[in-house]
Amino acid sequence: MKISIERAALLKALGHVQNVVERRNTIPILSNVLIDANENNITLVATDLDIEVSEAAIATVSAPGQVTAPAHTLYDIARKLPDGSQVNLQINSDGRLDIDAGRSHFTLPLLPSSDFPKMTADGFTHSFVLKAPELVRLIDKTKFAISTEETRYYLNGIYIHAHNGKLRAVATDGHRLALAEMDLPEGAEGLPGVIMPRKTIAEIRRLIDGSDKDIAISISEAKVRFHFNSAIITSKLIDGTFPDYERVIPKGNDKELTIDNKVFANAVDRVATISAEKSRSIKVALSQDSLSLTVNNPESGNAHEDIVVDYNSEPLEIGFNAKYLLDVAGQIEGRDVVFLLDNPAAPALVKDTEDASALFVLMPLRV
Repeated sequence: MKISIERAALLKALGHVQNVVERRNTIPILSNVLIDANENNITLVATDLDIEVSEAAIATVSAPGQVTAPAHTLYDIARKLPDGSQVNLQINSDGRLDIDAGRSHFTLPLLPSSDFPKMTADGFTHSFVLKAPELVRLIDKTKFAISTEETRYYLNGIYIHAHNGKLRAVATDGHRLALAEMDLPEGAEGLPGVIMPRKTIAEIRRLIDGSDKDIAISISEAKVRFHFNSAIITSKLIDGTFPDYERVIPKGNDKELTIDNKVFANAVDRVATISAEKSRSIKVALSQDSLSLTVNNPESGNAHEDIVVDYNSEPLEIGFNAKYLLDVAGQIEGRDVVFLLDNPAAPALVKDTEDASALFVLMPLRV
């Protein structure tokens, strides 16, 4: 194999694929990126056995072939080379990879490309296209509620499914729930519920950041594939049953609180400064057009702040995790946020005045 490629093209492609590669691997080949050179382009592939990312890049190929080289080392080399440099890669007589750019020369060890695991991608039953901003919205509105508890593995992702003519994304960790939906795209009719893993979500979100292009999405019972520009992400789905989340969404909460979201978030952030690191609990006391935020921490003191709000129901005291309040506030697009409450032990329903296609549920804390 012998190729010549612009440093910017190599860096972009490596930047997209190398993130999947774990820093510590018990299987050596998984630390490597597969470089497949043919005709006038190269394809770089990286995998952790659960996700595979491939990206094509234009290159001058003098001799086609396949090699696998250490992914992070190759990326660091490309990152540190001068802008505008031409990078030449070829296998030397010792079976190692020579990298030349200007006066810089590197030699990297290789592993056989035949050992590199390939992820099969077939049997897709549903295929549809989303604009990048549409997918970004579904991800950003819900990803903060993804569970990080490995024991409840079926909550370690975003649940995507078709629901009443909408494409719906849901995430929950048992303490909060986030839901966002959009009009069902053509081809997604009858889409069964699938759970996309947290790492896959992070990879696709990073890849499409700032783009307005189309993303082709294909889904089977066990895998999902995203095709975007010259990149393809193929991932296993989480094999589990997502809980019946609709039972968690309150239906009869009749105490309505409307508040300026920015004012509320800033007040919560200030008062939570002295909340206990573990529980992060904050007490919300409501009375006629008034809200009081209070934290009592035996170790670090007390904090209190009053805010003028729109509230016309009976007085109520309820506790929440301050971080969860701030996470939800960060997803509100309108000026005001609406809390629908019932009693101190009942979950709160949170809505955005500007976005009716998203909602959030917060479980209360004892304070």
